[in-house]
Amino acid sequence: MTGSLWWDLLIGIGAALLLTWLALIVVLAIARPRGGLLREALRILPDVLRLVHRLAGDKTLPRGVRVRLGLLLAYLAFPIDLIPDFIPVLGYADDAIIVTAVLRGVVRRAGLDAVRAHWPGTEDGFAALTRLTGLDRPRA
Repeated sequence: MTGSLWWDLLIGIGAALLLTWLALIVVLAIARPRGGLLREALRILPDVLRLVHRLAGDKTLPRGVRVRLGLLLAYLAFPIDLIPDFIPVLGYADDAIIVTAVLRGVVRRAGLDAVRAHWPGTEDGFAALTRLTGLDRPRA
């Protein structure tokens, strides 16, 4: 009887993890950049990673912003992804989508000046970043 209970528990935990993973995939699909923005996000990802690292180290930014950026860097450094990187295009798309989603909130809170001061890439890349994060749209 005890062995059956353990198997039921393991199956339940496995099913819960699978449902959680599927829910995260759905959230990623909803939060993904629309149109050609995902391609742009993948193109500027190296510059964005340097930006995130620089912003996370900026002591003048609010602690909440730095904590979010630190958690984002930890996620990106963690070897297990929602979608494995060996899957062509999609493997790196989940990283780009998560970075974009986090940056939308962080960049709006940190402000355009902080982002501009730390941006390591080109002007075209910065323009793509502002489109991705919504900074190019006027605030309501």
